[in-house]
Amino acid sequence: MKNQRFQDKIVFVTGGNSGIGLATAQAFAAEGARVAISGRDPETLKQAREKIGPDTIAIQADMSKLTEIDRAIGEVRKKWGRIDALFVNAGIGYFAPIEQSDEAFFDKQFATNVKGAYFTIQKALPLMKQGSAIVINASSVVNIGLPNSSVYTATKAAVASLARSLALELAPKGIRLNIVNPGPIETPIFERMGLPAEALKEMAGQIASQVPQKRFGAPEDIARAVLYLSAEESGFVHGASLAVDGGMTAL
Repeated sequence: MKNQRFQDKIVFVTGGNSGIGLATAQAFAAEGARVAISGRDPETLKQAREKIGPDTIAIQADMSKLTEIDRAIGEVRKKWGRIDALFVNAGIGYFAPIEQSDEAFFDKQFATNVKGAYFTIQKALPLMKQGSAIVINASSVVNIGLPNSSVYTATKAAVASLARSLALELAPKGIRLNIVNPGPIETPIFERMGLPAEALKEMAGQIASQVPQKRFGAPEDIARAVLYLSAEESGFVHGASLAVDGGMTAL
């Protein structure tokens, strides 16, 4: 019989319409969870809902905006009244040297990756009881430098710092909070960088060469880590940062 660690649990995955978020939402559903996802694109949301299952709530929302975070959380509250596991995954990444960055470039990434993550947790907390779990998707870049990515890496470092403080703050409530730090993963985020195909291929090769395993990971690799950090079996894991990066930052 397939493992059913999340039977009858309510799970909310932000940015669950593609990549890591979709793979994680599918993994939760496969283990018995009732899943809600958010995303900005209605078409990929529809496709994701079909892949995850008919009981999935697919909420079109821009999680950089507090009014839309409120609405998304409100839909989960109306449907199920609680959240047992929250995967704060919605994020964006744009890459440019500092000379080409501007205020809009800076603000857009911080609004989604930092402000959105922070207020998603704040708005979800009233639905979370003792024994529930939060996992934040940061990145392996919190431990390394990466050219042409100073704004993106700063957002992820900020998220990791928020997570450590929030873990201490939420411990008395019986809510666990941990971080997953993915390394290079094959997701649509690379296609959204706006780079030519040849430049993307060259960039991917350079990144893969820095990974001891000499390859990119798959979204499912991150999904398995998130499920572990959300399950009862990790009940004594709190405030941890789990690197899932093929050894990129450890070796």
